[in-house]
Amino acid sequence: MARKTYRKAVVIGLDGLDPALTEGMMRAGELPALAALREAGGYARLSTTLPAQTPVAWSTFAVGGNPGAHGIFDFLRRNPETYLPEMGLYRHEERSRLLPPKAVNLRGGRTVWDRLSGAGLPSVVLRHPCTYPPDSFKGRMLAGVGVPDVRGGFGSTSFYTAEADPVAGESEHVFPVEPDEKGRVTIHILGPMSGKGDDLSLALDMEVRRGPGGGEVACPDGAFQTPLREGSWTSWIPVRFKHGPLQSVRGQVRFFLVSTEPFRLFATPVQFDPDAPLFPISHPWDYAGELRRGLGPYATLGMAEEHNGVTNGRIDEGAFLDQCMDIMDERRAMMHHELARLDQGLFYCLYDTPDRVQHIFWRFREPSHPAHGGKPPDPEWTGVVEEYYRLCDDVVAETQEYADDETLVMVASDHGFCSFQRELHLNTWLHRNGYLALREGAAPEDGPLDLLRYVDWSRTRAYAVGLAGLYLNLRDREGEGIVEEAQAPGLREEVAGRLRGLGDPERDQVAVRDAFPREQVYSGPYLEDAPDVLLACAPGYRISSATAMGGLGPAVLTDNTRRWSGDHAVDPAAVPGILFMNAPFRESGACLMDLAPTILDALGVPGDQGLEGRSLLS
Repeated sequence: MARKTYRKAVVIGLDGLDPALTEGMMRAGELPALAALREAGGYARLSTTLPAQTPVAWSTFAVGGNPGAHGIFDFLRRNPETYLPEMGLYRHEERSRLLPPKAVNLRGGRTVWDRLSGAGLPSVVLRHPCTYPPDSFKGRMLAGVGVPDVRGGFGSTSFYTAEADPVAGESEHVFPVEPDEKGRVTIHILGPMSGKGDDLSLALDMEVRRGPGGGEVACPDGAFQTPLREGSWTSWIPVRFKHGPLQSVRGQVRFFLVSTEPFRLFATPVQFDPDAPLFPISHPWDYAGELRRGLGPYATLGMAEEHNGVTNGRIDEGAFLDQCMDIMDERRAMMHHELARLDQGLFYCLYDTPDRVQHIFWRFREPSHPAHGGKPPDPEWTGVVEEYYRLCDDVVAETQEYADDETLVMVASDHGFCSFQRELHLNTWLHRNGYLALREGAAPEDGPLDLLRYVDWSRTRAYAVGLAGLYLNLRDREGEGIVEEAQAPGLREEVAGRLRGLGDPERDQVAVRDAFPREQVYSGPYLEDAPDVLLACAPGYRISSATAMGGLGPAVLTDNTRRWSGDHAVDPAAVPGILFMNAPFRESGACLMDLAPTILDALGVPGDQGLEGRSLLS
């Protein structure tokens, strides 16, 4: 009997949905749409990538191959000449002084939507990671994780405050401001970096009104359509930064008024205007504007949920959840808009929000988490993670409205989730074990030593940047490399062997389950760009944020006291994703690499030798 083929494949990505939570909630009858999908076809735990990170995993989904086949190994990478951390998903190139800069997508490999396009089938791809700038193919795309703010980074927020001596947090600009006796105050919104060593900015005049019923802020020029009340978000506000007599950069921003006494105002990163983005964020170019004109304004930043606002203590959990719900609603509107006109081919839509919610709210599931500081967790937030799983189930139910017997429905997550209670300062471990040397007089105990600026490269054999692993200071590759190429394989094995099974004496636990030379994990044309040694931390442990930026910590292992309390950058065997389909499939051994071949198979498009995965369809 010939295998059934389908006219349409609908793929819903639910970023970070964890198998254990999902299975438990299905047993309790709390996820009826997913349970029905399982009954109609099947369900499996889905093997993820090392590292188990969103851009790495979804890129593996897209190309049907391991990270060595697409070149995305982390959010960050290091510049081998300068050792400094850089964006690992894209870069901006200055082609010449006479031409504008160009955005370059660092993900390689041939995607499933490109293969379908070659077979004459269209695709609609909404917010897939590592699609900035977007591919050209038959169909439509709105780029996802990787789209920067107008300043070119993952997203830098602003906080305006009358509080004394404010200190900036992570990825944040802080502006001391004080309303005058009439309540007037001017804030400056940071825009793009001009390339001349300064920043474009925009002044916005505000009036602060205080009263017995609460405070509010208004804008005399009408930037706020209605006054902004305390504890509320604005809608998207268009902004324009002048860049010369005839040039300007358009963007959009939202504000959250924390309080009027003292004055405290939070601003999201300034994001691309969908109608006039600084660089392309959709294919065709005007598709982003088409969605805005049809559905209203929406977040364009790749990581749009304001987790930095929460972790820096600028907004509270309630404000964060309000914004998360807005983003979920934006995404659902796009999904319905496109599914209603989908006739054939592939539809893909990623919901990132469950991942972001778990990062912030995981601690409320664990009364002993160090982020609580020894206090009991606020009971108001204990069920938030499960509530978002139920919202995801509602999304799945909504997709069924558009599915017929010629539609393959696939629901997948890229990885699961676990606790994040202890940080591993990998550069500190390298320093203490003789692989990384500091300049005379520098010590980790003295405070933050970020960006590897205090490293003595003439005596350093290995260093760490990012959340995936570490690099060797290789001669003729790194700017001041000292390790000979012939020594590299042995040194990779040596460092991996010493990290494997690294213990946490304070807790009498294993912190690092395993470590691998890169050749044991990856293969393909991008192998040489990978970290030299990859780490698989035990659940509850993760490489530290300080390490990601080339920093050292005061000890090898320290408590994670931040609100970012859950994570997944651990041993991938501990955080598999989930996979549901409305057709029977091979559940045993299912992995992310298998999904692209499965989609092609479902739509009747032959695979080729460039695909490592194999179709799961029975």
